Amino acid sequence: MSAKRTPIWQSIASTLTEDIAEGRYGPGDKLPTEAELSGRFGVNRHTVRHALKSLADNGLVHARRGAGVFVAQVPTDYAIGKRVRFHRNLEQAGRLPGKEVLHLETRSADAAEASALALPEGADVHVYDGLSLADGNPIALFKSVFPAARFPDLPAQLSRLRSVTAALKENGVADYTRASTRLTARRASATEALHMRIAEGDPVLRTKAINIDPEGTPVEYGITWFAGDRVTLTLTE
Repeated sequence: MSAKRTPIWQSIASTLTEDIAEGRYGPGDKLPTEAELSGRFGVNRHTVRHALKSLADNGLVHARRGAGVFVAQVPTDYAIGKRVRFHRNLEQAGRLPGKEVLHLETRSADAAEASALALPEGADVHVYDGLSLADGNPIALFKSVFPAARFPDLPAQLSRLRSVTAALKENGVADYTRASTRLTARRASATEALHMRIAEGDPVLRTKAINIDPEGTPVEYGITWFAGDRVTLTLTE
């Protein structure tokens, strides 16, 4: 009696699993296209899809609509508490933190920004748009707003230091704490998806927060959009 043959799709899934286990494709990496995998293994796309579905069912990969199939990442643990510090959070999670400045400008505050920072509506604010990175991969898109009159040189300091904590420290704010945080879930817009390298419509977690100095005066109003499959948010005291 002849031995039962292993289905071709299963053999392909095993080979791709080995590729991932041995680091040929790392967390967040995009796998070759279905056409490329079909050529590699000499099979049709239906067989490749069957193999990729098996990997997805086992949590090894996930598909992003219109973008391809990617190796699953281990979500980054990110604590949200009274003293939220990006670099410290990432380092404690065993990740290499990084920041990418997207845009810095000084303009008039809108109603929400003025209210959060206890400023007159229309007062000047510095706006810092950027990307938060973990091991070089984007995990969040953020917008931080600061009172311009109190911190006139902040844009140059942020460009140089890439750290809100360090920039505020140069302005005499040695410590600051989180006064409030609001957390909501929604779908990524096209712009958010482009920056975070996810698909439009993927889940994102949005936080709105106000940070205050030791005297209770607001120093930062921040909105952050976290990629839902890359971050585990933990609320702490």
